[in-house]
Amino acid sequence: MSVLDAAAPADGVASPTANATADHAVATNHHNSTALASSEPDPRPAVLIVGGLGYIGRFLAHHIHTNKLASTLRLVDKQLPQLASLAPEHQEACSQNFLQADGTREQSQGRIYDLPPGPNGEQREFDYVFNCGGETRFSQEDEVYKLRSYQLSLAVGMEAAKRGVKAFVEVSTGTVYNPNRNPQKETDKTSKPHTKQAKWKLAAEDGLAKIPGLRLVVLRLPFVYGPYAAKGWIGTQLALARVYQARDPKETLKWLWGSELRTNTLHVEDTARALWMAAEWRSNNDRIPNVSAEKLVFNVVDKGATSQGTMARIIKEVFGVDTGFQGTLVNTFARLNLEHVVDEVNDDTLDDWADLLADAGIGEERRGPLSPFMEKELLRDADLSLDGGRFEQVVGFRPQHERITKEEIEAIIDSYRRMGWWP
Repeated sequence: MSVLDAAAPADGVASPTANATADHAVATNHHNSTALASSEPDPRPAVLIVGGLGYIGRFLAHHIHTNKLASTLRLVDKQLPQLASLAPEHQEACSQNFLQADGTREQSQGRIYDLPPGPNGEQREFDYVFNCGGETRFSQEDEVYKLRSYQLSLAVGMEAAKRGVKAFVEVSTGTVYNPNRNPQKETDKTSKPHTKQAKWKLAAEDGLAKIPGLRLVVLRLPFVYGPYAAKGWIGTQLALARVYQARDPKETLKWLWGSELRTNTLHVEDTARALWMAAEWRSNNDRIPNVSAEKLVFNVVDKGATSQGTMARIIKEVFGVDTGFQGTLVNTFARLNLEHVVDEVNDDTLDDWADLLADAGIGEERRGPLSPFMEKELLRDADLSLDGGRFEQVVGFRPQHERITKEEIEAIIDSYRRMGWWP
């Protein structure tokens, strides 16, 4: 039996840094940041990315670096670039401008935020701070998410407020909303977040909103997909589809819950653009027009209204496997015995995946983060459906990748091949 579903926080909402060595500075390139050598002040903003080696963080760094948007760019993370499975095109942006530190610790904030003096000796501060950090692993205890997500947000947020940062962008998740098939607006209910991860991201949003003087803007994201997205929602589905593609005799790959379950999406390149647009907007605006709420929140989502049916159709096209959905009896059993179902899925696929890797000559030392291993949080009957109209109307954002397509999935698989992850 095979089952798939998704309603977890966006792939790589934060940097996967749980097991890395903390708080050791890696000195590179003028106080771990890039800056123009000039006697004239550079009008471009100085930018700090917390969780800069996470999936979203590295694409944001690449976007800023490639488009020369910042006078100074610094990435902070607990893990080292050498251990982060960086794509070749991300090496320059993510390695030259890097500082290793644990942002949850108060004593780290000086090193994280201090900049060298300006050309005339004046004190400098970051203009934009992006918090892309936090705990991305599933199935952790509350204390883990409290420390690595909630406390991280508050620690770096309080320091940003002290230093008069012009825009503090908090990367959050659309899974803070109560599950609902109808597209959720920023004013809709958040009393039943989907996961512990989402619960603590919501707590972080609320805690940040209470910090005096913090120029906060929160972006709530759906499932973020794109090249090199190996963990979570998209990577799990593609690895599982590869297992089914290789089976003989052929079997039908079946999802739980039905084709209409919403699994809304946003391409990682659009995510990076949205973050930058949010910072620029927040640096010049104190409130959202016609909105009285103190917390400035935007949903960001593509135009595709992605559902499980969308993914089943694309996977059938790309992999040539039959796809379908479980019936009422299996769904009822799964609701009552989800852990058992998850264990059964993993027992059914992990050995096959290992065999595929071995047959492709991908040894243990070269194996990347890609796996069909199914987390319980990825198998919940919970719609992730967002309304992104506010961000489009107020900030002017338009997704360049309007919907997830066969071509987008093929591009992701090509990225896996380039990294040597794909059997």
